[in-house]
Amino acid sequence: MPGTYTVTLNEILKRTQAVSDASFRRARELQKTTGKKLIRIIVDEGMISEKDLLLLLSTELNIPVLNLSAYKSDPNVARLIPKKIADQHGIIPIAKIGNIITLAMGDPLDVSAMDDVKKITQCNVRPVIVSYRDIQAAIEAQYSEELKLEEILDNLDENSIEVVNQSETVEENHETYAADEAPVIKMVNLILQEAIKSRASDIHFEPFASQLRIRYRIDGALRNAFSPPRHMYSSILTRIKIVSNLDITEKRLPQDGRFKASFENREIDFRVSLLPAHHGQKAVLRILDQTNLKAGLETLGFAQRSIQKFQEVIKRPYGMVLVTGPTGSGKSTTLYTILSQLNTRERNIMTIEDPIEYQLHGITQTQVNPDIGLTFVTGLRSLLRQSPDIILIGEIRDGETADIAVKAALTGHLVFSTLHTNDAAGAVTRLTDMGVEPFLIASSLIATTAQRLMRRICTRCREVCEIPREVLDRFPAEQKWLKDAKAYHGRGCDYCKHTGYRGRLGAMEVLPIDETIRKLIVDNKSSGEIEAAARKSGMTGLFEEALEAFRSGQTTLEEVLRVSTFEE
Repeated sequence: MPGTYTVTLNEILKRTQAVSDASFRRARELQKTTGKKLIRIIVDEGMISEKDLLLLLSTELNIPVLNLSAYKSDPNVARLIPKKIADQHGIIPIAKIGNIITLAMGDPLDVSAMDDVKKITQCNVRPVIVSYRDIQAAIEAQYSEELKLEEILDNLDENSIEVVNQSETVEENHETYAADEAPVIKMVNLILQEAIKSRASDIHFEPFASQLRIRYRIDGALRNAFSPPRHMYSSILTRIKIVSNLDITEKRLPQDGRFKASFENREIDFRVSLLPAHHGQKAVLRILDQTNLKAGLETLGFAQRSIQKFQEVIKRPYGMVLVTGPTGSGKSTTLYTILSQLNTRERNIMTIEDPIEYQLHGITQTQVNPDIGLTFVTGLRSLLRQSPDIILIGEIRDGETADIAVKAALTGHLVFSTLHTNDAAGAVTRLTDMGVEPFLIASSLIATTAQRLMRRICTRCREVCEIPREVLDRFPAEQKWLKDAKAYHGRGCDYCKHTGYRGRLGAMEVLPIDETIRKLIVDNKSSGEIEAAARKSGMTGLFEEALEAFRSGQTTLEEVLRVSTFEE
C-alpha cells in the first residue's frame, strides 16, 4: 500500500465530507487539552459513528475491517509485543504467517504504531481495522496473566508451595541475596504452583533480548503462562539453581538437577535442565507428580481391552516386555505405573535409568553415569548380582544392552524396557537389527506394545461438528463410514483455556508373543508379517484404537491423524 499512510485523517474527512471543517477544528482543540487520539475524539463527540468511520477508512485506505470478537486470535502472537505498546497505540497482533504479522488497529493511520511493531518483532505488518472496544477487550483477554501478576504476587502466600530439599551450603554472593528476596521466592512459587494446577508436564523459562517468556506444556502443547519483567530472570534462575543444588556461577555449560516441593499435601518432583543460549540460560523443569502413578493404568486413558491384555502379560513371572513409541508418548509413565502396581514386599524391583524420572519408594533405582563408566551395560551386569525379581531398563540403546536384557529374561527375571519404534511388531526386528539372535528373542520376549497420546475433547464445551473435507480426504477409501459419522469438537471455553481440549487419552496396541508369533520370529520374518499374524489373532492396531476413541466422542479425527498412520 505505497503512500497510503501519507494520507491524513483531515484530508480523508474533507474529501468525503464525513465531518465538517468546524467539527474537525473543534476535535483538534479537544485533542490539545485531553491528549486523546484524534480519531477517538471524533467518534466520542458524535461527529461520526465508529461503524461509519471504520467503513470510510477501509474504503479510502483499502484496508479490510475485521470483527475481532468473532475471530479466534493466536495468544502466542499477541504476546510478541508488550502490553504497554498495545495499550499505547490501541493495537494487538492477531496472526503471524511467515514474516508477516496481521495487526488489529483502531487507528490505521498510526504509522508510529506500525513502526514500533516492526522494530520489536522484526516482521512486516499487515493492518486490519477493528473497533476500539474490540481491541480493548482483546488486550484485556490476551494480557490477563500480566494484568493479574502483580495482584497475585501481593496476595500469594510464599509458603503455599514449599521446596523440600533446598540446599543450605550455597556460597553467598549478590546473586544469592537477590534470589532469596521475597518477590523472587513468590514469583518462583507462583510459577510452580500454577503449573501444577494447570496439569502441566513441563515449565519452559525462555529468555530473549527484551522479554522473558514462561510457557507450560499442557496436554502435549506449549501455552504461554507468564511474562515476568526481563530483569528478574537472573534472580529467578539463581533461585532454581539453589533449590536444585546446582552451581550458580556456571553459565557456560549445561547442568541437570532436581528438587522436591510440597503442595496440597502431596510431594512433587521437579527435574531441572539448564542449557546456555544466546540471551541467557534456558531452563526446563519436568513436573513429576507421583499421584498420577498410584491410580493405575485405567487413569492413563487406554481402552479397557488393551489394559486387560497388558495386565495378563505382566502377571507372568519372567520374560521381557517392551514398550515402544516416540518421545512424549507416555512410555515412562506407563512403566512406572506398572512398577508401582507390582511393588510388593515379596519382590525385589531394581531399575537402571537415564535419567531417573519418578523416585519410587521401595524400589532400588540406579542412575546411569557414563563419565565414571556406569553405563546401561555395566550397571545391568552389577544389578543382576543383586537378586532382582523385576528389572526396568530405561531404554535399550545398543546390542550389548539388548543381549544382557534378553538373557536376564531367560534366567527367571521379569524385564521391562523401552524402544523407539513405530509399532509393536517393529520392536522384534529392532532387536534383530541390534544383533540379538532370533531364537533368543522368541524365547525371552513375552509381549511388545506401542502407544500414543491423543488430546481429549473438553467435556464442558464439547459439541457436534462437521468433519472438514480436507480431513476426510486424508483417510483411506475403506473408511467410508467416516463421512456419515457423528463427530465432536471442543468449542473452546475457560475450562480448557479456549483450546477445545483438556486432558489426554492413550491408544495402545498389545502384541502378546504366542506360538505363531514365536515361530515367525525364529524364521526371521519381517515386522509386516508378524503384525499381520498378530491381527489375525485379534490384535487391535494403533489406528483402530485411535478411531475407536473418535467413534466414542472422546477425541477428534485431527488427533487420530496426528498420532497414527494407516500402515500401523
